[in-house]
Amino acid sequence: MEQRTLGSTGMSVSRLGIGLYEMGMRKDSDAFSKSDTLLNLALDKGINLLDTAGCYGRSEEMIGRAVSHRRGEYSLATKAGHVTVDPYPPEPNEKAWSQETISTSIDRSLVRLQTDHLDLVQLHSPSLEILELGDAVTALVKAKEAGKTRFIGYSGDNEDAERAIELGVFDTLQTSFNLVDQSARGFLDDAVAANMGVIIKRPVANMRWAGRQGSDPGPEAYRERVDAIQAGGALPDDPGDPFYLALGFLFAHPQIDTAIVGTTNPDHLRSNVDLVEQGIEISPELVDELHDRFDRWAAGWRGTT
Repeated sequence: MEQRTLGSTGMSVSRLGIGLYEMGMRKDSDAFSKSDTLLNLALDKGINLLDTAGCYGRSEEMIGRAVSHRRGEYSLATKAGHVTVDPYPPEPNEKAWSQETISTSIDRSLVRLQTDHLDLVQLHSPSLEILELGDAVTALVKAKEAGKTRFIGYSGDNEDAERAIELGVFDTLQTSFNLVDQSARGFLDDAVAANMGVIIKRPVANMRWAGRQGSDPGPEAYRERVDAIQAGGALPDDPGDPFYLALGFLFAHPQIDTAIVGTTNPDHLRSNVDLVEQGIEISPELVDELHDRFDRWAAGWRGTT
């Protein structure tokens, strides 16, 4: 699979990464064996960016059990900041966004992921107030200085993401961007100018655009937005495949390094990778029309953290 250098990190990442929220939240009795199959298949198919979080159920533990023996084949990106409650009870006196909680979360991630270092730790959608307070940022900087993570990043949307770029301390930005959530168009160039790697979450609007819905349906607003944009009538040069269209729109924006697509279905994973490997390209006229429809109807539509 084609790879891109993630900003100034020097990390080479596959254009398609895998998001592991859905996998981590599975509670069926064979969840771990299924995660073993899915994760090894992802690596075999050329995906080398695994995106998880301390609050994504058992996903970190699943990664550690399934592919820690293949650690040299992938980059690990996790997130910190929240107090986790399910399935792991919080430590006594844990407080969201405190330096202590973030430090504890990172140490816990290292154990669960069965690794001696993380490639990327991201603040997990903190508010603008938390960013300005600075304790959470300081905790990540200390973890980087201690060698627990190679790079630090921010995950979030809207004004908070813009402020994270302005701070000049983060190596990467992970933000929502898709056909019905285009607010990030206003600051993608700013992230690139700041030498940040750009990671996209929700690239197919949590599968709403592709006509599917996973265990994480995402914002309810996505369903309404899909209906509004599709109500505009036929799209010029529509490729006829909603997943192709969604990813084609995404990769038409050169600022984007990689897109995180979540799945628990091996067949979906195979088809997603095959599609990307074959090459995805939609016409400039179609991209312009999708921009135009969003701009026409998006009054009040903001990114959805």
